[in-house]
Amino acid sequence: MKNIVCFGEVLWDVFPTHKKIGGAPLNVALRLQSLGNNVSIISSIGDDKKGVKIKEYIVAQGVNAEHLQVDKKLKTGKVKVMLNQKGSASYNIMFPRAWDAIKLNESNKKVTEKADAFIYGSLSARDDTSRDTLYALLKLAKYKIFDVNLREPYYTTDVLSDLMEAADFIKFNDDEIFEIGEQLKSKTHGLEQNIKFIAEHTNTKTICVTKGRHGAILYYNDTYYYNSGYQIEVVDTVGAGDSFLATLISKLLKGDNPQEAIDFACAIGALVAGSEGANPKFTTEDINAFINPN
Repeated sequence: MKNIVCFGEVLWDVFPTHKKIGGAPLNVALRLQSLGNNVSIISSIGDDKKGVKIKEYIVAQGVNAEHLQVDKKLKTGKVKVMLNQKGSASYNIMFPRAWDAIKLNESNKKVTEKADAFIYGSLSARDDTSRDTLYALLKLAKYKIFDVNLREPYYTTDVLSDLMEAADFIKFNDDEIFEIGEQLKSKTHGLEQNIKFIAEHTNTKTICVTKGRHGAILYYNDTYYYNSGYQIEVVDTVGAGDSFLATLISKLLKGDNPQEAIDFACAIGALVAGSEGANPKFTTEDINAFINPN
């Protein structure tokens, strides 16, 4: 069992017909917990009913909520989610919200120092208070995993560069890596070449790029590992990348074969895309039957 800390936004995803508890760091935390890890979340909620429900949900799922702060001024996070006909999501992220004001304290410093891995995203650095806290915790973390999550207008090249250079592991989607590669003056258009460029530019040893229904590519110990994706009828894509990342991290931290890790992670990502909401539950039997239907 690994001790893992997830830092960043917790919020309500509000769909046209319903709402779900989410936020990329929380989605990652919930999937990691379901895979047998000991997970803590560092975030902030508002002093409101929506915040209470998020905390109750986190506790019920077995994730450590001791480092979930309560902000007396700012409301609990909220995102309006729009789905196109193919189930792909776009987002209207309310600002400012409680998770923009995560404060540094002895409690979150200690849990970060003790963790086997510390996971953070770019969205959590959109405002000064949470960004300053994140930068301080990155100096204490042993192994740092950066989940790139580009949401306009909430990122800058300078902040992205800081967050990438701090990381031991970076996860992009294919649009994000090409956009950032262009910002950093990459002269190549190939995916593997951009991975290598960013690995060298930021001194990062492990990089993973998701490609939607076409699977993912993992650069690990100077070797590329590929999965070409699984056939699934998409319901919505919310949280699919988060579950993919959580599964990949869990497998790699436990020393599993990288090819098996990326195959299993792609399967869980596909199953999430084929379900409603970011955090559907699956048994190991469900996943193995999906990977090997015969």
